[in-house]
Amino acid sequence: MRILTKRRIASFQRIVYDHYERDGRKSLPWRKTRDPYSILVSEVMLQQTQVPRVVGKYREFITNFPDFASLARAPLRSVLSVWSGLGYNRRAKHLHETARIVVREYGGWLPRDFARLITLPGIGKATASAVSAFAFNEPLPFIETNIRAVFIHSFFDGEIGITDAEILPLVEQTLDRSRPRAWYNALMDFGVTLKRLYGNPARRSAHHVKQGRFEGSDRQARGLILRMLLARSMSEGELSKATGLDSSRLGPNLSRLAKEGLIAERRGRYSVR
Repeated sequence: MRILTKRRIASFQRIVYDHYERDGRKSLPWRKTRDPYSILVSEVMLQQTQVPRVVGKYREFITNFPDFASLARAPLRSVLSVWSGLGYNRRAKHLHETARIVVREYGGWLPRDFARLITLPGIGKATASAVSAFAFNEPLPFIETNIRAVFIHSFFDGEIGITDAEILPLVEQTLDRSRPRAWYNALMDFGVTLKRLYGNPARRSAHHVKQGRFEGSDRQARGLILRMLLARSMSEGELSKATGLDSSRLGPNLSRLAKEGLIAERRGRYSVR
């Protein structure tokens, strides 16, 4: 494990904070709130989607479902309709399930306890740590794509195959425990700039996986199927005609959506749950 000197830590923190003062994305809507619900929504949306696509959808989602209670009351169909266009629709279902758990078990208040946060649907360690930092200002170390880029660029010059297990101790050593919320915002924004300038240093990570092409993918097919079913229930034949998908592609994607709990089949017709 690499041990950093106090001077090296202070220098690194100064570089990150100086960049944030000059070029930080302070206007992002979820950075203007301390509401745990709003921050959770933003973190789930940002799991696999870039910031520019999230901004508008975040505002729309919060307008329609401003708190856990309103989200819990809403039918899944309504939640998916608002989420439509953001992709990875299972995230919307997880948020919906989480809202119902929070209302039922925690009186509508997101638990601060990390061990309870990670039991909620779709919330892994990284998301729970991010929510803890941004909603509760808790100094928990975590890694996401922009943070990974910062540490690889700053501490692993010329190296490849860097693991998160090598990065995490550095994240912990350099963490500004007095201001974790501001620190992680600054780190992430520095990572965005590094990617723009240096072509994403995180490609040297052992965990880097190039995302497959969306056009013509099964992800695109499932999104199209779901949009059709949000309008009305359909048979497999009607879906094939409406989507242009033949049975070899339609069948497996219908099965996947049903397995994820997004759609159901009854008497030969499919509909959103």
